[in-house]
Amino acid sequence: MVKVAIYGRFNENFPREYVSIVLRQLSVYKADIYIEDSCLNHIREISLESYNSFNSYKDLDDSFDFLISIGGDGTILRSISYVRNSGIPIVGVNTGRMGFLATIQKDEIASSIDEIINKEYQISERSLLMLSSNKLIDGLDENFNFALNEIAVSRKNTTSMIKVETYLNDDYLTSYWADGLIVATPTGSTGYSLSCGGPVVTPDSDSFVLTPIAPHNLNARPLVIPGNTKIKLIVGGREQLHLASLDSRIITIENGTELIIQKADFSIKMIEPNGGNFLHTLRNKLLWGQDKRN
Repeated sequence: MVKVAIYGRFNENFPREYVSIVLRQLSVYKADIYIEDSCLNHIREISLESYNSFNSYKDLDDSFDFLISIGGDGTILRSISYVRNSGIPIVGVNTGRMGFLATIQKDEIASSIDEIINKEYQISERSLLMLSSNKLIDGLDENFNFALNEIAVSRKNTTSMIKVETYLNDDYLTSYWADGLIVATPTGSTGYSLSCGGPVVTPDSDSFVLTPIAPHNLNARPLVIPGNTKIKLIVGGREQLHLASLDSRIITIENGTELIIQKADFSIKMIEPNGGNFLHTLRNKLLWGQDKRN
């Protein structure tokens, strides 16, 4: 029997039609379904079935075949807090907008679930970043100090620039005078980093990208570095407090805080149904190839 976890961040825009399709298609295969607690409250509005539930990463283990994330890319980023290093593959059903990670479109849900149940898919391994510091930082959980897209530092409560002193493997690189600095994974290269002028990096690349945010150094450019690089950032500025973010989670750091960013010792597995790889997503989402000459 297939064992599946389901997670979604549902609010007043509950995508009941598409959630119904997911549940109906899984029921065809008599799947053992576990639904995240807050998500289950919404699902009870459309189904009288009795489902198991979970509310912590401790409730999930490698007995699960995969986790279905229903929403957009932000939902997938949050679903990682449940999967962590369990090795459970994630499949994203895109009911949001762009959907670089959530690659199953609304009109493909039933057929894609059929393919996944029948193991007609590829696994894309995605590297993560891990954050540590030389001092205790309020809000930084040592058991959840990783990010799939990016770790970024930025200004807080000020319009002044900050200085981000940057070292690679303990060698001084430069001091960025900017609104902040993004350290992005290949997965995150199509997110915040791309919006700030960073390059697109294929997910299987063993590299990270340093992308300054609105730099005042006119010659500052995004930099691609090897994935085994230890990155040290020391953030300073006129204000005493600054921001650091791990994907969508934000913490406050003090002036002069030393941040260490490295590749995490585990990766996330993303399920890609046949025909739905990264290059296909680039063409569809960024309209690459949409040229009359093609």
